[in-house]
Amino acid sequence: MTYSVFKLLHIVGLVLLVGNVTVTSVWKVFADRTGEPAIAAFATRMVIVTDWFLTLGGVALLAVGGYGMTTVANMPIFGARWLAESQGLFAVAGVIWLGILVPTQAAQQRIVRAFPADLRELPAEYRRLARRWIMWGVIATLPLLAAMYLMITRR
Repeated sequence: MTYSVFKLLHIVGLVLLVGNVTVTSVWKVFADRTGEPAIAAFATRMVIVTDWFLTLGGVALLAVGGYGMTTVANMPIFGARWLAESQGLFAVAGVIWLGILVPTQAAQQRIVRAFPADLRELPAEYRRLARRWIMWGVIATLPLLAAMYLMITRR
C-alpha cells in the first residue's frame, strides 16, 4: 500500500473513534436524562454495540494506518517526539477505556437487563454509573484530542 492509502485509513479511523466517542456520549446523556428506563436501556445497549464496531474499528484503522505510514516512510515508530507522545496519549485513553469505561458499561448493562417491565424511574445505581461513565468518558477523550493535535501539528 502507498503512504496515501495508509494516511486515508488513519484519518478514517480517527473520524470513527473520536466521532463515536463524542456522539455516543451526547446521545447517551440525553437518553439518560429522560429518566425513562426503556430509553436508557436502549442507549446503554447501543453504546456497547457502537463501541464494538465504531470505536474498535476506528482503533484498528488508526493503528494500521499509522504504523503503515511509518513503515512506508521508513520512519521509526517512536522516531519523532510527537509520534511517541501521541502513542502515549492514545495508550492513556485506552487504559481509561478498558479499565474504567468498559467495566462501567458492563455494570450498566447488567442493571438494564434486570429492569422490570413496569419500572418507572432509573435506579440510583444506574444514575451513579451514568455519571461515572460520562465523567471518565470526557477524561478519556482529552488525550485523544491532544494526540490528534500532535499528529496534525507534528509538534
